[in-house]
Amino acid sequence: MNDRAILLRPARVWTAEFDSPRSDLAVLVQDGRIVAVDSAEKRAAPDARSIDLPGMTLIPGLMDLHSHLFLYPYDETPWDAQVLKESEAYRTARAVKHARQTLEAGFTLLRDLGTEGAGYADVALKRAIDEGHVPGPRLIVTTRAIVAAGSYAPMRKNYRPDCCPHQGAEEASGADEVVRAVRHQAAHGADWIKLYADYRVGPNGETVPTFSQDELNALVAAAHDLGRPVAAHAMCDEAMKRCVHAGVDTIEHGYGGSRETFAMMAEKKIAFLPTLTVAEAISEYFYGYVPGKTPPTARMEQAANAFRLARAQGVTIGCGSDVGPFAHGTNVRELQWMVKLGMSPREALSAATSVSAQIIRRDLGQIRPNYLADLVAVPGDPTQDIGAAGRVSFVMKNGVVVRGP
Repeated sequence: MNDRAILLRPARVWTAEFDSPRSDLAVLVQDGRIVAVDSAEKRAAPDARSIDLPGMTLIPGLMDLHSHLFLYPYDETPWDAQVLKESEAYRTARAVKHARQTLEAGFTLLRDLGTEGAGYADVALKRAIDEGHVPGPRLIVTTRAIVAAGSYAPMRKNYRPDCCPHQGAEEASGADEVVRAVRHQAAHGADWIKLYADYRVGPNGETVPTFSQDELNALVAAAHDLGRPVAAHAMCDEAMKRCVHAGVDTIEHGYGGSRETFAMMAEKKIAFLPTLTVAEAISEYFYGYVPGKTPPTARMEQAANAFRLARAQGVTIGCGSDVGPFAHGTNVRELQWMVKLGMSPREALSAATSVSAQIIRRDLGQIRPNYLADLVAVPGDPTQDIGAAGRVSFVMKNGVVVRGP
């Protein structure tokens, strides 16, 4: 590549190493990477295309490490109806729209944690984005989540017993089967492996562990042997503990986690994606929560308590919202919830940039030479007002302007 260089001249630049935005910098980009971050006066770059961003703060591209591009809000169409009634082709067409909305909102990378019944369509969508056929963020894909047999949805008890409802994930039982499922998904293009360590399958619908310790150990070992990190859905404390002992790389949700379990996660450097926004969305759809008018539901309080416990124990916390059940392109709501629950705006921005990049092991999430040029400009100072992160005016992905000033 010999693309013409682009010189970005924002009013301010913020990256995780700065306590506050700096007003004396320009950023030079070429061939998909950041070439230099220099004094605006020194960096003339006469051969570069210059883009002025007056009044804007330039920040790294945002990341959401828990998303579902193949789902959309449940108050429009329930989960079961999406999975059982909508074709994979239709759902993929919608996912293309969701990907564009996400990128235009300043989220330049998603980790998509399961197609929820749409097979391996995420691998195809990732390829279409990478080849430039459709716009969208960088994708890390997991294809079909792995669940214990009979322990996911659509739940068989809700349908005729002589029917076999299309499942939202790949079922497996026993160590041999979970290893086979890991290898099956890796062969189909999964970058990470996603598992469900628990689900609402207790006698009265309680959330209980669904995989034994031996099954989890075998699953994680097989994934790591294939170079695939593991993301674990775990709501109850016992399932979280089993995942920690198995050596997963991230735990999702964790609403029922204890102080002891979060301390174990911190010790073993297992990251946490708190998915605060989806707790709010589910509370709105099904439990009568009205933002600003009614008190938080029990589910929301549980999510908030887990977030505070994780912070207190020093757990690495990235940005993972579980977007899909709520509208794509509104991922910034997760950062706003983090700030409501005690993070500073700067900490929340770091969670969605440098910390998330650390979790996925990519040279992204910072504005520094040799890093990939995923950049976003917003008005004002998002380190003081996190709402500014939701007012995106400029988006660059891999050195290409996808939304102009």
